[in-house]
Amino acid sequence: MPGTVIVTDSTASIPPEQAKARGIVVVPLQVVIGAQVYDEGAGGATPELVAKALAEFVPVSTSRPNPATMAEVYERLARDGADEIVSIHISGDMSGTYESAQLAAKQVEVNVTVIDSRQVGVATGYAALSAADVLDAGGSAAEAAQAARDRAASARSLFYVNTLEYLRRGGRIGAAAAFLGGALAVKPLLGIIDGRVANLERVRTGAKALSRLEDLAVEAAGDLSVDVCVAHLASPDRAEQLTAKLTERLAEGLEGRDIWCGELGAVLGAHVGPGMVAVCVAPRLTGD
Repeated sequence: MPGTVIVTDSTASIPPEQAKARGIVVVPLQVVIGAQVYDEGAGGATPELVAKALAEFVPVSTSRPNPATMAEVYERLARDGADEIVSIHISGDMSGTYESAQLAAKQVEVNVTVIDSRQVGVATGYAALSAADVLDAGGSAAEAAQAARDRAASARSLFYVNTLEYLRRGGRIGAAAAFLGGALAVKPLLGIIDGRVANLERVRTGAKALSRLEDLAVEAAGDLSVDVCVAHLASPDRAEQLTAKLTERLAEGLEGRDIWCGELGAVLGAHVGPGMVAVCVAPRLTGD
């Protein structure tokens, strides 16, 4: 595996077959369900497993890969011929994965550029894929890293949750905000702004929330060429309805590309809970 290698983490939600085809190395985060620890992904922690545990009130938490694990990945890639590594990860304000990667990069001899995407989920995945595009076109590690930063910065991540309780438990929002949302019986629309969960709007019903989510996604796309993803946790019908509407409204910007629709990864799912529906709108870089 010579030259520059792209590394990301499992929250980026790149399908395993796509990661393999593009030469992207994915490091799993862990999900702790009850007393059992699972790696995120097929054969380990799946969205279905997490949704079931949350519904049954089984304790669920998540854990970053430790620096030693990240260093082992970097060292293995160096032994396989990598002379540079671009490591692209979930927002450092949402997970310690970026910090682990930074610490690991200092422990290895191979040159590692560590990037905090300031994003979550598929937005981080799109950043990693854009970096891979640059390498495939003959670009340098520095150019790939910049492409990842640019793609992540331009992406818009929006989501609706049934309750703020799961985000509160994980420390992703404050207790006061969660209490207010529950007390008012509102449906919160949230977004990722500067790497953190931000409360965008509150509406009264789930139907209105999804309609507003659709409008916000269309606004984010504007007249740009975009990739779009719709993700959910235990809410396939709502996600499919949103996908159909966005496919119609964003047809020009999609330029024939499909909107990917599927379940959110287990790690992120543990923090938002069943019923969550999200949409990521990522403008394509010149040359994508």
